[in-house]
Formats: sequence, C-alpha cells, structure tokens
Amino acid sequence: MATKIPVTVITGFLGSGKTSIIRHLLQNNQGRRIAVLVNEFGELGIDGELLKSCQICPEDETEANQETNIFELTNGCLCCTVQEEFYPTMRELIKRRDSIDYIIIETSGLALPKPLVKAFRWQEIRNAATVDAVITVVDCAAVAAGTFASDLEAIAAQRQEDDSLEHETPLQELFEDQLACADLVILNKTDLVDSETQAKVLEIVKHELPRVVKIVESDYGKLDPSILLGFAAAVEDNLDDRPSHHDTEEDHDHDDEINSTHVILDRTFDPEKLQARLEKLAQEQEIYRIKGFVAVENKLMRLVMQGVGNRFDKFYDRPWKVEETKQTSLVFIGRNLQSSEIESQLVSL
Repeated sequence: MATKIPVTVITGFLGSGKTSIIRHLLQNNQGRRIAVLVNEFGELGIDGELLKSCQICPEDETEANQETNIFELTNGCLCCTVQEEFYPTMRELIKRRDSIDYIIIETSGLALPKPLVKAFRWQEIRNAATVDAVITVVDCAAVAAGTFASDLEAIAAQRQEDDSLEHETPLQELFEDQLACADLVILNKTDLVDSETQAKVLEIVKHELPRVVKIVESDYGKLDPSILLGFAAAVEDNLDDRPSHHDTEEDHDHDDEINSTHVILDRTFDPEKLQARLEKLAQEQEIYRIKGFVAVENKLMRLVMQGVGNRFDKFYDRPWKVEETKQTSLVFIGRNLQSSEIESQLVSL
C-alpha cells in the first residue's frame, strides 16, 4: 500500500481568512503538488474562483477533470452533504494519488469539521488518505467585537437575571465545535487589533480548547507552509478528545434562518459607493458575510470585495478574460436575508 495522501482540513467562521491562507500556501508551495477542495455555502462559487486566480493553478475550465487541482462543492455545508458531495470528489482525487502530495479542504464558514473527518473512516478513503490536521482560523478582530464569541462573565450575569435566556446561540456552538476539533489555531487579522485586545481574544480561544493546541498569529494569511503541513495527526483515529455539541445526534441542522443569496448584475460600480451601500445593507439586515467580484468602469482588472459586518477590504486580483462578461457578482450570507431588498438596493445605486 502506497503512502496515504495527507489531507488538511481548514475550518473557521465566515470571513476568518481561510481562502487567503490557502491562496498564500498555493503561491508558496515549494514544489508540493496540492489539490484543493472548496466547499461554499450558497450556489455561487467565489472562493474557488479566487483560488483559481492565484497564478499557480490552471484556470481553463475545460481542463477541470484532467489538469486543475481546484474542486468546488457549492451545494451547501459539506458536513451535511458528505455522502452526496464529498465522497465522489475524494474518489476522483484518490485515482490521481500519484500526482498529488497534499489535499487541502476548505470548509464553508458554517461547517462542523467533525462529521467531515468521520468520513475518512470509510474504508475506501481510509486506505488512501488520512487527515493530517484540522486547522481552525479565527478572525481576531471579529471575536474582539463579539461577533460570534460572547463575554462569559456578562452571559453569567444576564442568566442570573433572566432564566429564559438560551445557554448558547447556534453560532457560538459552531465557534466552539470548530475550535474543539483543531490541531492548530490561527489567530488571523491580528493587524486589526492592538496587543491588549489580541491577548483577550487569545484567552477566549484558549478557554474553548479542550486540550493543548498550538496557536499562531497571522495577518493576511501569510504563513510558511511548514507551519500548516506535516502534522501526521491521523485525526480520524482520535476523535474522542475532540468534543462536539452534536456528538449525540445522528444528523444535525443549521439554524433554519441562516441562508445565502447572490446577486449578479451586468454592470459596473464605483467601488466606494458600492461599499457604502453594502455597509448600509449590513446595518439594515443581519448579514454575516459579503464576498464577490465587482466590475469597475474603465478598469481592466476584476475587483474582489469582501466584507464581515461593516469591515470591508477590496483588491484587484486579475484582468478580465476576453471571453468573460464583466459582471458584478456578490454573495450574501446571513440570517433571514431579504433577497429582493438586497437586489433592489444594488440595482438602484
């Protein structure tokens, strides 16, 4: 039996910086042949397209089954579609094992890592691949702002005053489950907070870890590949010390109110005006994540725009291709999103 393909699962909340970390890894692969499996919550694949533009991976879609090492699953949360979505793709990757050194799996921001790791116990996968490590990416600035982690003392005080308060929100459970499964935690976007705030976030993260786990800091996802690869943890064989809120469930459901919608418009936008409108939408609706591509007038390059709450960043990633329609395509992930209102706000801009 040939050596098993090491698989790294990269998980983390929406907008934590998973794609940036993988993109940097691909651009600094040091000769490693890396295949990437990207799972997105929603029908429009933005992260996979960003990885294809890393200038390392072939972008010709006609070569998808022969050449490119980027695979996209866009039918929802990978932990909910393991059998339907993940298994067939892994079988194809296993067939190409002689030309692959590593597999990276980027889960959606709403995925639980543990159900995915359990799939590596299936005989056909177990014989050919092993989970080298689970890496959890934490948005340091978002945690500091309380976006998906709560002040434990404040919660205890409020619970004493109101017994009807829920113990945990679904997003808190997700944050905790992603940390509980980790072999490495990346505190990302540390450049956005001061040292005192970063220390507080570090304590929050340590509080949720069930065992000693290495924690590294990062900004813009720039980490040496040696930090991310080569753990040899065989995670599928030691899941007992990685507790999950869903260990007693046969299946799990995400909060039914969390949904994804997208808008595709054949027009250009002024980046600053568009960002202001998106910030307004984020205030009016409970939007967790905005990401996509923007066509800008008189610009030959495609603009990438990403937002978490009211914090946005944007950059030009590559020229528009001759055969491409210069469209603006944006994905929105949040709770009870009003799709028609989002589209009308952008159309009227």
